[in-house]
Order: sequence, then C-alpha cells, then structure tokens
Amino acid sequence: MQATKPIRKPTKQRKMLFQAPDHIRYKHFAAPLSPELRASRGVRALPVRSGDAVRIMRGDHKGFEGKVTRIDRKKYRIYVEGLTREKVDGTTISVPIHPSKVMITNLNLEDKWRKQVLERKRKAPEIIEEVAEKPPSEEIAEIKEAVEEKVPKKKPKRRKTKVVRKPAEKKVEEKPKKPKKRKKAKRTSKKKTKETKKEEKPKMKKTRAKRKTTKKTKGGK
Repeated sequence: MQATKPIRKPTKQRKMLFQAPDHIRYKHFAAPLSPELRASRGVRALPVRSGDAVRIMRGDHKGFEGKVTRIDRKKYRIYVEGLTREKVDGTTISVPIHPSKVMITNLNLEDKWRKQVLERKRKAPEIIEEVAEKPPSEEIAEIKEAVEEKVPKKKPKRRKTKVVRKPAEKKVEEKPKKPKKRKKAKRTSKKKTKETKKEEKPKMKKTRAKRKTTKKTKGGK
C-alpha cells in the first residue's frame, strides 16, 4: 500500500475536517477510556456514542460527569445530560463539548456491532505479535500458496504472424497545365496580300468574241 504524504497546509486541513464524509467523522469522536475500562476491555480509546457515561477533563466544567444525550456530527460536538447554562433572557440551553475533552467511564453495549469492534481491537495486538514471531520464509510460502490458488493458469498465447506491408509508393504531384496562348497572326506586306488575292481568284473562261479579238490584234493584222 502506497503511503500518503501528511497534509501540512492549515487551509487544506480545515477543508478535510469540515468536508469529511460520515464514516470519517465518526472516527473524530474518539475519546480515551477510563483506566478501569482500559484494564477490563483491553482497549485504549473508542468513539463516543449516545448513552455512554462521560467525565469532562478540561475547561470550565472540568470534573462534571453525566450521560451523553446527543451527538452533533456536523459541528463535532456532544451534549451531556445536566450540563446547561442560562441565557440573558432566562432560558436554559445545553452546553456543547468537544469529544476530545472527555473520558468515557461507562460504555453503552446495546449495539452488537460495538461488541464486535471491542473484540477485534482487543485481539489486534496478539495478531501483531504472532506475525512478528513467524519467520519471513514461512510467510512468503503461505502468500505464494494463496496467490497460486486464486490466480488461474493462463492459456499459452498464440503467436501472431507478422504481415509485411509494402512501402507505399510516393505519388508524383502533377503540375497544373497552363492554358495555351493563342498565337498572334503575323502581319504580311501589301504585296503578298495582293498576290494571294490573285491566286485565290479563279480564272474565268474567255468567250468566243473575246478570243477573236485577241487573234486579230496579235501580229497587227
């Protein structure tokens, strides 16, 4: 079991005290037993309960004895029968006392669980002595036997076949194609344009009248 570090900050100590759950608050009500009870029961201290006889050991009411009537776990206080004071208006109220300021002179054993707690606490030092007397080898052997009984045998694990994965091929990033620029038409000279126009025009066939005139004109006839 891992040991916890003690908390030394007063703010954190107060927070733990006033926000403690009930099962821990119960332990804060522990008070020492009288020497007669300690000798007979073999227990040093117990939490105070209603019905226990108590003697106040400190404060203004030192030496007062009475039965515990009420326990206030919220404020960590107990109320003793017969311990009262008068207010200014004349009314009487019971005086609250912290459980650490009292000593238990008589126990209320109506609860069977409290009897079991007393027996367990009485036997605790005997068990500790028995454990201390035992050699460590025997303790280790007993622990191993207990562990082997509890832990079932595990089945052998199947070996997993390793799957060899091929290295992923690097994808070549395709560069975006640029749109082709339209070629500008070259400027041609006027001579070339005229020649091309002549070539493009189809040759018309000469009529018969024109042919005759050309023949007569040729040679000066």
